Amino acid sequence: MNELININNYQNLLKKKSSKKELVLIGKKYKLKVSDKIFYIDLLFYHLKLRSYVVIELKKGEFKPSYSGQINFYCSVVDDVLAHKDDNPTIGLILCQEKDEIVAEYSLRNMSQPIGISEYELTEALPKEFISSLPTIEMLENEFAQTEEKK
Repeated sequence: MNELININNYQNLLKKKSSKKELVLIGKKYKLKVSDKIFYIDLLFYHLKLRSYVVIELKKGEFKPSYSGQINFYCSVVDDVLAHKDDNPTIGLILCQEKDEIVAEYSLRNMSQPIGISEYELTEALPKEFISSLPTIEMLENEFAQTEEKK
């Protein structure tokens, strides 16, 4: 239940922070079926201006290298199954409570998808026009901290 509350908090924050209502929620706990296996994306959005899906995974605790493989997998499936041929590559965001910058750097070094981990990779991996159209990690973290304080 706590996980669902966090997903709802981030969903509401992204809707509020998206400029000009360009970020459209496709689903929370969005179901993907791959080779008779079922997977769930925490939050799936479509950014109208960027013409790109945005996959968001919410993780408690410290970032783990396996998260980058998971989000890369989700982005690849979304690109192949959901995206139109004229869409830009899917953007992946991993939001963690903590991260080790060296571990994060090694985890994403050879990834071809635009993927961000907390504040670290968002500014490194995403093109500048993408960064200005999405809420910053700082905005997300501040909103999340305020929500946690209210509990």
